[in-house]
Amino acid sequence: MRARGAQATDIAVLVVAADDGIMPQTVEAINHAKAADVPIIVAVNKIDKPEANIERVKQQLTEHGLLPEDWGGDAIICPVSAKTGEGFDGLLENINLVAEIKDLKANPDRMAKGVVIEAKLDASKGPIATVLIQNGTLKVADNVIVGTVTGKIRAMTDDKGRKVTSAGPSVPVSVMGLDEVPNSGDILYAVEQDKLMKLVAEERKNKERENMIKSAAKVTLDDVFDRIAEGEIKGLNIIVKADVQGSVEAVKQSLEKLSNDEVKVNVIHAQAGAIKESDIMLAESSNAIIIGFNVRPDSNAKSIAERSGVDIKLYRVIYEAIEDVEKALKGMLAPKISEVYLGKAEVREVFKISGVGQVAGCYVTEGKILRSGKLRIYRDDVMITEGNVLQLKRFKDDVKEVAQGYECGISIEKFNDIKVGDFIECYQIEEQK
Repeated sequence: MRARGAQATDIAVLVVAADDGIMPQTVEAINHAKAADVPIIVAVNKIDKPEANIERVKQQLTEHGLLPEDWGGDAIICPVSAKTGEGFDGLLENINLVAEIKDLKANPDRMAKGVVIEAKLDASKGPIATVLIQNGTLKVADNVIVGTVTGKIRAMTDDKGRKVTSAGPSVPVSVMGLDEVPNSGDILYAVEQDKLMKLVAEERKNKERENMIKSAAKVTLDDVFDRIAEGEIKGLNIIVKADVQGSVEAVKQSLEKLSNDEVKVNVIHAQAGAIKESDIMLAESSNAIIIGFNVRPDSNAKSIAERSGVDIKLYRVIYEAIEDVEKALKGMLAPKISEVYLGKAEVREVFKISGVGQVAGCYVTEGKILRSGKLRIYRDDVMITEGNVLQLKRFKDDVKEVAQGYECGISIEKFNDIKVGDFIECYQIEEQK
């Protein structure tokens, strides 16, 4: 996040507490700003505290390559107090001074250009991207292309959650209307022609696919070590899908660090959103394993994966995914328990019953729902919660199970936010010998 912030900005204001001095995360921020070649202004905060020591902060800054102006360097130091408001006029003056020297200007009358800071799949609103506008003005109804994703801006909200119709240079906004979840760091361009936008996006997708696809035989996480030992594979290709972009990056970076002398872990595709048919096709053609974090495959993707033998592993805890891949690479994969998928039901009606709470009127679309089973609730293929069955009824009778093609009433333990259109997935935990 710090790296993205440094790359997206024109001037970095580094905040250092006058009493604490430079902390490890401050050093990280300095390094990112230097790597992005961004001018740094240091705001030394909390100068109202009796234990504030500005000279000590200056000394620490010199140790990390920032020599203060009054010590003969070019680092601007601004003592401030967020509590009393002291020093902020000086900080603003220095920001304006650096902006003038760097000739930082933007034209609000052109088509917008911006950068994606964060992106996620919202259960009710669809793909949402937080975009920092860098040039031009973005308006509602603008056609946009963001990396390989296209869309038309349906709505925008500012940093206080208020709806806005336009956003100019230096304004951060959350935008709705994109077809898919873009990647953080992608550049957003507003474009005139809808047709041109689609062509450009399609071309980018094709290029991305060509770069990622490598010929190899299929592999599953369980037989990775055997295949490595036999010399069949020297790299493990992985596709990462997660509910939010921050998780995508965390999983991707953690997995790539597992590479060793014998085998390299290649994350060939990493994106926020549900596991789709296109992910299965990519995994099949590039011999990749799909790792899902807080998401699941849609029904079409699931059936294609079963037919093509693509291995999909679903996790809720990042460390479990890392551990499994690490064990697979070392030939130690020995899961003690496994999940057995039982069935799926679609919520078609929601009732409120006194003493019980919300009851979901469901239709079992696959397999069966067991009263002893565990449940996961999905909204737009993103998991909302998981829990146990509180009650399972056919008409007014309590039942142990309900099979495919039948209707039933389900109430979920400690969960009262079920909605029409949600899917309830039922599974059991089985111990393996």
